[in-house]
Amino acid sequence: MVIVDAVRSTGGHVGGTLRTAVLQAAIDAAAREGGGTVTVGAGVHRTGALRLRSHVELRLEAGARLEFVPDRALYPPVEARWEGAPAVVHSPCLYAHGATDVAITGLGTIDGGGVPWWDTFRNSPGDLDHPRPTLIGLHECERVTIRDVTLRDSPSWTVHPLLCEDVAISGVRITNPADSPNTDGINPESCRNVRISDCHIDVGDDCVTIKSGTERSPRRVPCENITVTGCTMVHGHGGVVIGSEMSGGVRNVVITGCVFQGTDRGIRIKARRGRGGVVEDVRVSNVVMSDVMCPLVINPFYFCGPGGDEPHVADRTPHPVDDTTPLFRRIHVAHVSARGVHAAAAHVYGLPEQPVTELTLDDVVVSFADDPVAGYPAMADGVELMTRRGFHFGYVADSDVRRVRVDGCDGPGVVAEHSPTLRLSEVRIDGKADDDG
Repeated sequence: MVIVDAVRSTGGHVGGTLRTAVLQAAIDAAAREGGGTVTVGAGVHRTGALRLRSHVELRLEAGARLEFVPDRALYPPVEARWEGAPAVVHSPCLYAHGATDVAITGLGTIDGGGVPWWDTFRNSPGDLDHPRPTLIGLHECERVTIRDVTLRDSPSWTVHPLLCEDVAISGVRITNPADSPNTDGINPESCRNVRISDCHIDVGDDCVTIKSGTERSPRRVPCENITVTGCTMVHGHGGVVIGSEMSGGVRNVVITGCVFQGTDRGIRIKARRGRGGVVEDVRVSNVVMSDVMCPLVINPFYFCGPGGDEPHVADRTPHPVDDTTPLFRRIHVAHVSARGVHAAAAHVYGLPEQPVTELTLDDVVVSFADDPVAGYPAMADGVELMTRRGFHFGYVADSDVRRVRVDGCDGPGVVAEHSPTLRLSEVRIDGKADDDG
């Protein structure tokens, strides 16, 4: 293996020397030799966007810090996706396209310098000529490894594998402020064979989101064979989320052995009419949640983003079923406990024309916060602000809820609407059996 040692930085203060050329030259030299490792030594390395290459590992030593400078000129436009559709965006801070055997490793820190990007987005979004950079954007790559690094203050999404295959992300620490806009943690989109393990994610939006493009994307590529194991998720809008960009479909997802603390929602699946896509074969097990607004949400009436305000999105009457109708099926949630819940135990709805089918909830225990904060469990018209509500089901068919316990709710522990084939067994509300819902 060829090892290229980057020059150690001597200027870490604001206005220090940019290391972009030195770092890029080291990456390119390793690639010309057929591959190798670029080792970034301890110290602060101020830089603009870097292009990663095939068969090259970028390794940050303990004490090394890649500090991305928030100057738009340093992030030239590239073609990618934005909100699930083809778009020209600012280059990711660390970017690869069509590469094989790409690795980012080590005990160092990658700092996206997000504050100026967030301020512009909040205060003057029209000033942005292209969407903000992601911190790590890997597009159409194979055999990707991201391991052990600390990622912080991403301008937008933190890790975004797009149309990739064989992605392993492990031991990564992601920290973005709770109020930072759209700073999702890890968002695999239209990828295959993705393993996310042993990560700590504390961000300003969803912690892990699985996506597959929207109706505006010309390529309907599924996101499939995804595992999320042994992770801790803190703050953020959701722990593990599927959608709302899911036109290509999402299937074969396993989420296990995770802890969610203070996320708005725990497991969240969202879509809307016109988007299409199938979410199927999802298994969630051995998850502990605390201080969440709603542990489980399935919402096909999601109104955020382009097209979310169209009348058909909110309509609660049946529509014709076609390939633009989203479908949720074979979703199984087991061995989950959630304490200190604020709004509701669950909000699970299908469409009147296409119910959720083959849903299983087994061994799920929910208890509510002593001083709950009111919230909307799902972002959909007609969902009211609430606290301490139980399990709410609507348009759910051929499904089972068993060994479920709810403590401290106000009102019924289980409400089922338009769901005659939803089967309840061993349901206990405040310690009392309530199998009739």
